Amino acid sequence: MNTNKIDYKNIYYPPGGILMWIIIFLELLTFGMALVAFVYYGKEQPELFHQSRMQLNSTFGAINTIFLLTSGFFMANAVMEFKSNNRYKSSQYFKLTMIGGSLFLLLKGVEYYHKIDSGITLDTNMFFTFYWMLTGFHLIHVIMGMIILIWTNYGMMKKNSDTGIDDVEACASFWHMCDLIWLLLFPVLYLIF
Repeated sequence: MNTNKIDYKNIYYPPGGILMWIIIFLELLTFGMALVAFVYYGKEQPELFHQSRMQLNSTFGAINTIFLLTSGFFMANAVMEFKSNNRYKSSQYFKLTMIGGSLFLLLKGVEYYHKIDSGITLDTNMFFTFYWMLTGFHLIHVIMGMIILIWTNYGMMKKNSDTGIDDVEACASFWHMCDLIWLLLFPVLYLIF
């Protein structure tokens, strides 16, 4: 049985499977509600939110955006190569995706270190409560995504692997969700207020 074939004519088939898309929908809904609350409180305390935002390093945020978008590009290529039955090349793209994720985590760690070193914590003010909660929750998702990437790549490269296109697409869907959430967080946290 060829594990690379999917019935794409079935209108109920989303890449990665329906369960993954339910998870993605719930995650986007959760982050969306938090961002609406952030904007609401930002309108209530515009000066505080502006002064707090000025303490963020928007260059770090922009570089991390590049890291995640580039890793998303490599993930898309990994799926394409897997569909072409080129597991070795797909694995190479998986590794490039993981490098992008690792660079994101490293730079986010540096940013967190600077915030903690400056005495900026979860209870500094309402802006930083949202900052820590939103970016921390996203960070957990990126770490989970990295674990999924490692696991899927390992499974894909095993001899007599049973990793199929649905597994690779589920992995890619989760990783792209991490990209999308960051694309929502970055402008709202680092640029708007």
